[in-house]
Amino acid sequence: MTNSEISKEVKKWLKSCTRKGKIARNTIAAGLVVLDTLLSKSPVQKSDVLTKGGELKGARSGLPQLLAKYGIAGLLKEVTTRQGGPDAQRLFEKMRYGKIFSGMSNSERKRAIETGIEVLLEEARRWMSRQQIKVTCERQSAPATWIGSILRNAKGKSGGIVEQHLIGAKLVRQYPKEKIPNYPGHAGDTQTGRPGDFCLGSSCYHVTAAPGRGVLSKCGENLQVGLHPILLVPRDEFGKASHLAEDEGIRDRITLVAIEDFIATNIIEMSAGQQKAFLQHLKALIETYNQRLEQVETDMSLKIDLR
Repeated sequence: MTNSEISKEVKKWLKSCTRKGKIARNTIAAGLVVLDTLLSKSPVQKSDVLTKGGELKGARSGLPQLLAKYGIAGLLKEVTTRQGGPDAQRLFEKMRYGKIFSGMSNSERKRAIETGIEVLLEEARRWMSRQQIKVTCERQSAPATWIGSILRNAKGKSGGIVEQHLIGAKLVRQYPKEKIPNYPGHAGDTQTGRPGDFCLGSSCYHVTAAPGRGVLSKCGENLQVGLHPILLVPRDEFGKASHLAEDEGIRDRITLVAIEDFIATNIIEMSAGQQKAFLQHLKALIETYNQRLEQVETDMSLKIDLR
């Protein structure tokens, strides 16, 4: 198989892994693990590269070193999605677990695989070069309008990460003496052993951009153990969240607040009601947000640039 044919096969594989018009960085990272594995050894046995559960070996603890090797350390910390293993397996199958390189010299095999790796690196660089979230704040607008503008600009790009870190930043500024945890957006409550995104005393905050049965179920679990759930959603999701809470029979027992109002009220209170100070406090909030994002996330395009 020629270098150009390898390149075409990798591009076809990427296209087959496209979901909702996008190629996930988990897929790109999984592909790099596959090709780098074949670069080191070909052919390989399926059991050498995939666990019995179908997970890709080397896609977690060894990933940061691998990505650093190819100059894209900021892409991802570990392959976390359920699609990562199946995507990797399909690429291994396309490469016939390295058997397509049989008959090639080591140098020929190396050049062929590196051609495929370059396809993935181009995609990774494209992903990492995405612009930050740019938001223009009109001074005469209300703080809730500013927050709404940020959420609209993040929609379709954030996956809930922006919302979570905005609330984290707000809590840090509101409760400077408390230790507010900072988890990456993909770290689920069960995975981290926490009852919600943030807990202060007996209050448990749940932040979501798209409320569903799962988060309402967590709110119900909080109630069972004596915690008070506070569900924070974008304003345009408020009605949906309220209906879901009604269906679960807990609407009167939880606090449901629009994220825009939750953050805006804090800005107003910290400004002592002085409108000229609103923007100053928003800028400080966003500075804290960006710092927290840098600490645990790899997608720096989710940083907010206020104009």
